[in-house]
This record gives sequence, C-alpha cells and structure tokens, in this order.
Amino acid sequence: MGLLSHGSPLNWEETKKYADHVRQHGIMQFLNIYHKLKERQKDVLKWGDEVEYILVSFDHANQKARLLLRGEEMLDTLQERGEKTNPNHPTLWRPEYGSYMIEGTPGQPYGGTMSEFNTVEDNMKKRRQEASSLLPQDTFICTITSFPRLGSPGFTLPEFTPTPVEEGASMSLFFPDEAINKHPRFSTLTRNIRHRRGEKVAINVPIFRDKHTPSPFIERFPNDAGDNSKAAKPDHIYMDAMGFGMGNCCLQVTFQACSISEARCLYDQLATICPIVMALSAAAPFYRGYVSDIDCRWGVISASVDDRTKEERGLEPLKNDKYRISKSRYDSIDSYLSKCGEKYNDIDLTIDKEIYRQLTHEGIDHLLAQHIAHLFIRDPLTLFEEKIHLDDANESDHFENIQSTNWQTMRFKPPPPNSDIGWRVEFRPMEVQLTDFENSAYVVFVVLLTRVILSYKLDFLIPLSKVDENMKVAQKRDAVRQGMFYFKKDICKAGNAVVDGCYTAHNGTETDPEEYTLMSIDTIINGKEGVFPGLIPILNSYLENMEVDVDTRCSILNYLKLIKKRASGELMTVARWMREFVSNHPDYKQDSVITDKINYDLLVKCNQIASDLAGCPELLGFTINKIKQSGGKTVS
Repeated sequence: MGLLSHGSPLNWEETKKYADHVRQHGIMQFLNIYHKLKERQKDVLKWGDEVEYILVSFDHANQKARLLLRGEEMLDTLQERGEKTNPNHPTLWRPEYGSYMIEGTPGQPYGGTMSEFNTVEDNMKKRRQEASSLLPQDTFICTITSFPRLGSPGFTLPEFTPTPVEEGASMSLFFPDEAINKHPRFSTLTRNIRHRRGEKVAINVPIFRDKHTPSPFIERFPNDAGDNSKAAKPDHIYMDAMGFGMGNCCLQVTFQACSISEARCLYDQLATICPIVMALSAAAPFYRGYVSDIDCRWGVISASVDDRTKEERGLEPLKNDKYRISKSRYDSIDSYLSKCGEKYNDIDLTIDKEIYRQLTHEGIDHLLAQHIAHLFIRDPLTLFEEKIHLDDANESDHFENIQSTNWQTMRFKPPPPNSDIGWRVEFRPMEVQLTDFENSAYVVFVVLLTRVILSYKLDFLIPLSKVDENMKVAQKRDAVRQGMFYFKKDICKAGNAVVDGCYTAHNGTETDPEEYTLMSIDTIINGKEGVFPGLIPILNSYLENMEVDVDTRCSILNYLKLIKKRASGELMTVARWMREFVSNHPDYKQDSVITDKINYDLLVKCNQIASDLAGCPELLGFTINKIKQSGGKTVS
C-alpha cells in the first residue's frame, strides 16, 4: 500500500463533494509532471520487489492456526529499528490492509548488473528473519496468498465477532473490523466503497464439487440479519467484505525504465505476460474454510473493491451516474500505451471526454490521454481534510489518489514530483509463494524477461480482448496444466526496428488472426519445436551472451529450473500442492470443508517448508516430487 497520509478522513458524502476537485487537480498535477519530465532519458534500469506477509499463531494444544492481529505494532518496531535509524538499512517495511499483515521491500532498489540477481533471495531472507525476531512464541511470518479459513469463526487472535448489523466499516457477516489495519485510510476505504456502491460488496467463488459436497451447495448464515446474504449464489462460497480480497497476499515487481517511451513499451509487452505468470504462481485455492474451484485470488480481490453502483454495472438505467463501467477498479488493463500496441486496442474504452480533451489540448498524445482519461472516470475513495488544497506544481497526491486506486495487472507510474525517480511500471498479478527461493525465482524470471524484451526487441502483443480471455482462464483450477492461452506465434519477426523505445508495427493497422494461437503454458515457457521457441530457451540464450559470474549463473539457472518444471507440470503449483494435501488429510471428508485441524496441519507444513527449504531448490523439488509420488501425503 506504500506510505500513508495521516489526518482526518472524510466520509463518502463529503469525499463525493470533492470528487471533481480531486480529478481536476489530479490532472493538473499529472500535466506538470509530464511536461517537466517527458524528455527525461538514460535513467538506469532499477527494480525492486514487494512481498506481503501474514502473521500466523499456532495453538498446538487445540491444533488451531489463527491470524495474529499485531501487524501495526510490529511495523512500528521494524521501522524504528530499520529505516528511521539507518537510511541505508537493507529492508523497508510498509503497512498492509489486514491488521495481521505487513509488506517488506528491499531498502534500496536493485540496479542493472547481473550479480544483483544473486542478492534478491538473501534480502528476502533478511526480511523474514527481521520480522520473525519480533514474534512471540509459536507465531510465524508466512507468505501464503490466502489464509484458508479467512472469515471462518474464530480465525483471528485475539478473537472478535463480526458486526453485520452495526454501522462499522464493512458490516460483514464474517470479517470483523478489528482484522482491518487501524490506520484510518483502510477502514475509510472499506466504508466508502460500500457507501459508494450502495450495498456491500458481493464475492461469489464456485465451490469445488467433491464426492460428498452437498448439491446444491447452499449456506445458511447463523448471524444473518435478513437481507445480509441475499447476494449469495447457490454452489458458491459467499464473501461480503473488502478484507476477503485486500486481506490476501501477493508478490509485485516495479521497474524503472530509461525513458517514458520505454516504460510504455514494457507496460504493453508485460501486460500480455500477466495471465501466464499468474497461472504459474497460482497459490489460492481455499476461501472461508472451503475448497474452491479456482486457484488464484484475482477475481476475489477484484470483486472485493468493486465500488460500481447498480447503474454503472448495467443493472439499472443510467440516471444518477455518468458511465456504464465494464470492470471493477481492480482488474486487467483496458488499453495499450505504446504506438505498436495501438492496433491491438480492441476493448471498448470508457473515458472522461472532458479530461481527454484537456490532455490532448495540452499536447498529450491520444494513447496516453485515453489511458489517463479512463483511469479518471473513477471517484476518489479516500480523502483527508488536510490534503484537499495542494500545490499542484510540487505535489501529486490528487493524481495518485485516483491512479493508485485503479489496481490493474500493470501500472504505469509517472515520477513523483521533485525526486530522482524515473518513469516506472509495476507488474502486479503474481501470487506470493511459500518460500523465499520461489519468490526470488518468480521475481528474477520477470526481471530477466524485461531485459530480453528490450535487448531482443521481442513483441508479445495480441488483441487486448484475448489477454482478458487469458486472465479468465489463468484463474481456473489447474490452469497451468489444463489451460490454453492465446499467445503470439512469432515474437521475433525480422525487421522489428526500434522506434523511440518501441517497435514498428507490422503491416499497417489491421491485426492478423494468424499472428496468435492457443498454446499451453508448457509451450509458452519451455517451447515446442515448430510451434514456439519458449521463453526460458530465449532467456538462456540471452544469459549465454552476458558476462555473468559463476555463482550468479548458478542461482539464475536454479530459479529458471523451478519455473520450467512448474510450467511442464513436473512440479506442482502451490495451489495444486495445497489441494493434494487437503484431499489426502485423514480428517478430510471429501465435502469441500477445511476444518480447524486440516487448516492447522496445512499451515504447520507450509511453515516447515518455508523454514527448512528456503533457498534450497533441490530440496524443494525433492519434497514436492515426494509428495506427488506418495499420492499427496506429506513426507517430512
């Protein structure tokens, strides 16, 4: 979530009054940054990762695992011992949505040398050790995408009861407000999303149909007060609060590009990779104590912050609202930004026409203007009284207010005013993995991919509607082995000259359906003769041409080996491993229910894996292969 403003948050009615003010000044702030820095060139390729963690407390006597609501006090201590006393401290800590969560990043961004790939895992280990050193006995810091019993009775420590009929932040049947970070930004976001929407958010995830799962699967909610659960669908797991999405963990990477045009190019090229890497990193099969039929959190988090009104969702005729809006504000991107992406922009884009006119009048090109005008159809969700009137020449809070609450697969990030930071892009779809080794592998894979895209002038672009289809497939159960994804057949066409940091478009403006085809993730990652060269063979060929020391080369090869084996199905994704663990648990009744005992045993095992195997790819592979060979039963 980054650094937070302190002050007095406004409620929704007050925030709404200032929505046009925020948009108007947000655009002025963007224009000031753009005009000042559009010619900025030759920034170094810097990058950094963000890992989100949850705090899990084990009650060994009663065999329960619960979320410990002590994130804020841990954060204070970590910041006090770290950046506040030493600006060069190797780690940085930031708040997250849940009061059982924290986020860690490297203290300084990584640079452009190959040897830096060898420091990522070490830094992640430092973060884990730093945070772990502050925890009470039998409490651990875990990198789990979704806590399996999030929202089930008694899932927090201390235990709190949800308040669905009292005017709290979420009014959830399942998620107590005490599980939300105490900083006013988070509860205000939660409350204002609900008020703007006109009702609670509604998340319905298909239940996994096992042998003894009731059919139809229909829940009865004991603490329901009448209309509270009317949005629940049969055969679905129902969730009703922002915490069910923003209370999950992910892994993100931000890159600084050399120039604005290079940033726009990377934004487009990586957008096509988002669904592929999401499926590869799938790690979230369980919700509210049930086994679901999806493997990734993306659709859950998207629905958890969907502030669109019934009119905007197309359920009622437009009367009070301006636009029909096709997606939640947390979703996949809606338009490419680079010249070469223009012909592939085949999604209807809802834009604020007035803002678009203002931007183009100020010299912003059509593609960037429509991107910003699309983001700015949204309202600000939180506003602090002290932050209403700002100096637009030197601040960007109003721009960031809208920009940072459009949570998309990729984010294009202009430089902050008066800083030495350049134009950046953020890669956002990855699920967090159990070990530092795995998280480093995914980060290094994506960063290497950016290097290869720029060095070899690769072109992954396909119609954006096909990328959206890929996003849907990527979340399905076992998408890595079962799913087929649209992907470009020839990514290195001859004559792909670089034009101002981008590539020349082929043959005019028409897209050619022959350019792309359906491929498995195995084919996309590992290649298939006569079909596609494979991303890992391309990365290997790039590495062979680089000066890389033996130690770094060895680390990178181990990381790529993990990605390669996950893509081929030889190693399970975290989601599949978790499913097999549950299905082979002696207490599991094949009814899609994850009991306290199953949850406890699973979390104990996850913690063992993270503690014993972090940084040891052979062991990690061995363990997961052993689990496969023994039919899913865990092997110590």
